[in-house]
Amino acid sequence: MTALTRPAAPDAGAGLRPLPWQRMAGVIWRQHRFALTGVVVLLGVVAVLMWIAGTTIHQSYANALACGTSQSPTCQEKDLAFLGSYGFLSNGIILQTLPVLIGAFIGAPLLAREMETGTFRYAWTQGFGRWRWTLAKLVSLAVAVTVPAYLFSLVLDWYYQPYFATGNQGLGLIEYTQFFPGLFDLRGIAFAGWTLAAFATGALAGMLIRRVVPAIAATIAVYAGLAFAAGTFLREHYLTPLVTTSPSLPGSAWVLRQWWTKGGVTLGQSAVDQAFNSAWLKVNNPTQSGGGGGKYADYLRVVRYLGQHGYTQWTRYQPGSRFWPLQWIESGWLLALSVLLIAAAVWLVRRRAA
Repeated sequence: MTALTRPAAPDAGAGLRPLPWQRMAGVIWRQHRFALTGVVVLLGVVAVLMWIAGTTIHQSYANALACGTSQSPTCQEKDLAFLGSYGFLSNGIILQTLPVLIGAFIGAPLLAREMETGTFRYAWTQGFGRWRWTLAKLVSLAVAVTVPAYLFSLVLDWYYQPYFATGNQGLGLIEYTQFFPGLFDLRGIAFAGWTLAAFATGALAGMLIRRVVPAIAATIAVYAGLAFAAGTFLREHYLTPLVTTSPSLPGSAWVLRQWWTKGGVTLGQSAVDQAFNSAWLKVNNPTQSGGGGGKYADYLRVVRYLGQHGYTQWTRYQPGSRFWPLQWIESGWLLALSVLLIAAAVWLVRRRAA
């Protein structure tokens, strides 16, 4: 029986002098330096590409903004140049894969590879001790992937600034709010929070499954479900939404739901469509005075007309001023979740039989 085949007793290494934390850091770095370097290189390369692409986007946006609402051929070309500037990145879907890739290929193999190959039996008999070994690896690597993720999010925040500028609505360009589902968790501190959560999810999945490939698959599945639930159901309820009957909302507002009532009764969609179409023909007839002003001005005239005839439009929304509070709330519960997942992985290492 060798050190790699014999079971690791819970008190293995108890008679040895504990290895200092600073020396453990050196061992962890030597063991995972290639993976950590890969994370830095991946985020660094993407950041450089985003910076190059972002320079073009900012310039195209400045050119389009200078034209204002002009419909001249030259200005239309500038608008199209902005719309065509790396538009495949404008909704953030491609970049959403970065946190889960880090979690799947850095977090999931962290403990799963040790369990699958049996090398944990050797590690647990050394001066580290099993729980110190696990805690040191998880905490140090969690910090090592979260800090670069936060720095990378600063580049993303700069890259997407033109898409959230208030001038977009006047230009008729892409109209995104800062709460756009595919972009909210790429900006601010949320990106670092999601990266940390993906890493912690992968670490726990690796300890539970003890196989690298299944742990990677489980990490991707859990992360996808969590991200979908947060974007679809949870985020809008972090703070109680506001309700208004005003048809004019700031461009930065996140509209959650709109509905119409008449006489205190909520109208169905078919009734709303019928009333709206009828009012549109009456209010926006081009042969009558008062027409023009753009589509949004036409829409406001219809809403005012319906309001004069007993209809009320209600809007539930999150104001743009809540962007950072929602960012902190989301990052807070992601941090708490990550701490729980890491604690669970450490507990399993201490309690689960080899």
